[in-house]
Amino acid sequence: MKNIAIVGAGPTGIYTLFCLLKHQQPLAITIYEQSDEAGVGMPYSDSENSRMMLANIASIEIPPITSTYLDWLRNQSQQRLARYGVDKSTLHDRQFLPRILLGEYFRDQFLALVEQAGQRGFTVAVHESCQVTDLQATPQGVRLWAKGEPAPALFDLAVIATGHVWPDEEDATRTFFPSPWSGLMDASIRPCRVGIMGTSLSAIDAAMAVVIQHGAFVESADGALRFALDEKSKGLEIVLMSRSGILPEADFFCPIPWEPLNIVTRQALDAEIAAGAEGLLDRVFQLIAREIASADPQWSEHIALSDQDADTFADAYFTSRKKSDPFQWAEKNLREVERNKRDKRTVPWRYAILRLHETVQEIVPHLNDRDRKRFNAGLSRVFIDNYAAIPPQSIRRLLALREAGLVRVLTLGTDYEMNSEAEHTVIFAAGQRHEFDVFIDARGQKPLKSKDLPFPTLRRQLLETGDDIPDVADDYTLLEPAVARGKIAFGALPYLMHDQPFVQGLTACAEIAADMAKAISQPSSHPRRRLLLSDM
Repeated sequence: MKNIAIVGAGPTGIYTLFCLLKHQQPLAITIYEQSDEAGVGMPYSDSENSRMMLANIASIEIPPITSTYLDWLRNQSQQRLARYGVDKSTLHDRQFLPRILLGEYFRDQFLALVEQAGQRGFTVAVHESCQVTDLQATPQGVRLWAKGEPAPALFDLAVIATGHVWPDEEDATRTFFPSPWSGLMDASIRPCRVGIMGTSLSAIDAAMAVVIQHGAFVESADGALRFALDEKSKGLEIVLMSRSGILPEADFFCPIPWEPLNIVTRQALDAEIAAGAEGLLDRVFQLIAREIASADPQWSEHIALSDQDADTFADAYFTSRKKSDPFQWAEKNLREVERNKRDKRTVPWRYAILRLHETVQEIVPHLNDRDRKRFNAGLSRVFIDNYAAIPPQSIRRLLALREAGLVRVLTLGTDYEMNSEAEHTVIFAAGQRHEFDVFIDARGQKPLKSKDLPFPTLRRQLLETGDDIPDVADDYTLLEPAVARGKIAFGALPYLMHDQPFVQGLTACAEIAADMAKAISQPSSHPRRRLLLSDM
């Protein structure tokens, strides 16, 4: 019986277990989770989130495990759902619900998988509150050290599914939080001037974690939402800030699963990749422009798409929003989204860009350094803005805070300075000084490199190969060092973001897990990440 370790029992680890259980021969699987409960995952745990925070994915998009999320919800009691403000009679598959509730779904699914494993002859051992401290690839297998264990264990395959990485709570102070997941949920924030770096859903959630300590959202009979501020909290002011100063748009209606693209097909991209790195980005942009123009000629003409290139398209895309007040734009966009969802109307250009982002991502490892920088500065911003559209309820809450005079948006521009001092944080932007009593950095996950790996021996083994980024095969098993081939599946998302910048999300977790599960029977030697020209 082959022996497998899964390091991390969040969504990627859960989907890996799900896929491994399809193996014809029973396996011995050991799961290590450093938190108290395996099967939840940091983004959905009750210790890292408040009930105000909404998951940015609905049941229709979540890859099912033993059941769909919607079916699981319908099997819960009204009392359990009511704790999260969810009415069982109004459940539907496009609904955005609290993250903690989604975490409960994953926990229940995980426990069901463990039970199924035993029934099928698999051996599953679950170690909770157990941190893996080191890994080492050896000719005999993978040695794994876990805190509290007297000796390392040996495995045929180790799956690294450690998920997002945020600064420790120890890095936070009472006035500065290096991320919304670094102690903010347990902190008492006084009514003061609060600065939040970022304007994405993470930043909005950080704002919600603060304001809920000082009042409550109240919905009237006609559905209007307002925020009632406590009398003692009159000094509260929240400033969201980013370089562009724009807010995310609300999630829009579209067919799911996605319809296939007509022009930017995988075959077309493969042909362009085969033609070489020189000019690759510009050639692919021409395909992108044709795809969007075919889907929505009117919008394409409106932004003069035929006159754009890979460098100017982002400016054309964002121009109208940058010229508008961010809250007025948000209110207008919310009305449009709600109308389209009611009428089941899809905006063609939005849907085209949404379907493009994962397909176009395939060219990123093949871009030379210059074009990768151009991609990050242009097209990447458009794709992220489109696929990171947020729950409409989050927009409603933000508008309610604006109506209450509690929140504003600050445009920093590209040239700004931030100084964190003992009692406050100061931002210098556009010749002005902005001082904050409490500051929260909510800019999201940053890509990580081999040097950031928390396993000292494996980190040394990777760095000795000369690769700054772990080089993985199609099944995500390490290609270097040679002793690790077929033995360590590297599915930790932050380390994959260099070549797969849009890899975050539950669908990506499920796809990566399915690939990693194949490694137990047929390890791949075909590289997923190609060398950049500057690496040669």
